Amino acid sequence: MPPEGGGGDTVASFLDGHLPALVERLAAWVAIPSVAADPDRSDDVLRSAHWLAGEMRDIGLTTEILPTGDAAAVYGELRADADAPTVLIYSHHDVRDAKPEQWRETEPFTAVERDGRLYGRGASDAKGQVLAHLAGLRAHLASRADGTPAVNLRFLVEGEEEIGSPNLRELIESDPERFACDLIVFSDTVQWREDAPAPVTSMRGVVTASLTVTGPSRDVHSGVASGVTVNPAHVVADVVSSLHDDHGRIRLPRFYDDVEELTAERRADFARLPTDEDEWMERVETSAVDGEEGYTLVERLWARPSVEIISLLAGDPLGMERSVIPETAEASFSFRIVPGQSVHTVADQLREFVASVIPEHVDYTLEVDEIIAQQPYTTPAGPAADALERALERGYGVPLAGRMGNAGGGPADYLGQTLGAPVILIGTGLPEDHWHASDESVSLTMLHRGAATIAHLWEELGSALRGGRQD
Repeated sequence: MPPEGGGGDTVASFLDGHLPALVERLAAWVAIPSVAADPDRSDDVLRSAHWLAGEMRDIGLTTEILPTGDAAAVYGELRADADAPTVLIYSHHDVRDAKPEQWRETEPFTAVERDGRLYGRGASDAKGQVLAHLAGLRAHLASRADGTPAVNLRFLVEGEEEIGSPNLRELIESDPERFACDLIVFSDTVQWREDAPAPVTSMRGVVTASLTVTGPSRDVHSGVASGVTVNPAHVVADVVSSLHDDHGRIRLPRFYDDVEELTAERRADFARLPTDEDEWMERVETSAVDGEEGYTLVERLWARPSVEIISLLAGDPLGMERSVIPETAEASFSFRIVPGQSVHTVADQLREFVASVIPEHVDYTLEVDEIIAQQPYTTPAGPAADALERALERGYGVPLAGRMGNAGGGPADYLGQTLGAPVILIGTGLPEDHWHASDESVSLTMLHRGAATIAHLWEELGSALRGGRQD
């Protein structure tokens, strides 16, 4: 539904009439199961790329399919004039795998509209965000007297984000001129609430790791060898249980030495947002608010580091139990790191911690994915950040509610460092959209308001950045 109070706005009026078409096109795209992690669906990832390229060409963009490993990225370009600033929009069209048996609203790749939401894998993360960009661009062009954009636009929509963007660096560095820009708009994030616009001004980084502990050379009878044989499940459990102290702090050595403390201004930005713990638990369907003592819910989400256990595997989790001491046990970890911390330092701290917990006579391997890890990022203050704030207020039709961060991760820091341009973050998702989980969906209100914000953003940036690069 359109935002209240925006009916007289040219952009909002345009989107009022085009929202049904946006939802229809998104449903068609959701039907393409572009799961980059599944080798059997590499053709679907390629189909998804070609589908998006066709949508871009319908608006007037020149497009190209760029192979990246077994996947493909989509590049699109629409020029204004030589003096206009150039903006690179980054997002992705690949999606996470889905377990159909866990979905209640619909089959994962059969989109269904219900109660103001469109359900389906990728509806929010991030196909909905990409199509909000295209709808916003249509609205922007319709509002311009000459039908040309206020800025030069370059789109990079990759097909491997959900597997850590393993080929993004090679893609960028093989042809940096193609992606050269004055500003990067990163669109793979969420808003806090659909009635409380807030610019996302920071993003946590990500470090993932996997631990494998080996005990006997094969599974052995739990009675025959009980009490005298290394049980790898016990060892992994010791590592997992040692990760946090009684106050919710992570126990890696020197882990907090580099963490930047929250400033009074940042705390105030967060505190302005409407926050209620009971509402939060209902929205994300969790039973409690946990974590590091001494910080609010949103401070823990956006400005403090965390670690999650993503998987644990040992023994006979499925099928008939055999009453054995397992040969191996495994755990995978996901660290979210914050400004001040670095991927390689945290990786070394994790190695030191695991070595201190696991006894010397136990064999194990610890693999830390430093190559695809992502550094945290903070958007610098300046004309682009100011333009985003103005665009959000125009797109939502209400004043800003505060400023927020992004609890997840993404290659924002890499893109900014490599291309030498600042990054601003804008998304159309919400915490309750169930990214990566069952019954993923997107709010149609958010699609409308997000597209309107994007349409206004190009106008605001054209005025704010014309005449030179933003440093």
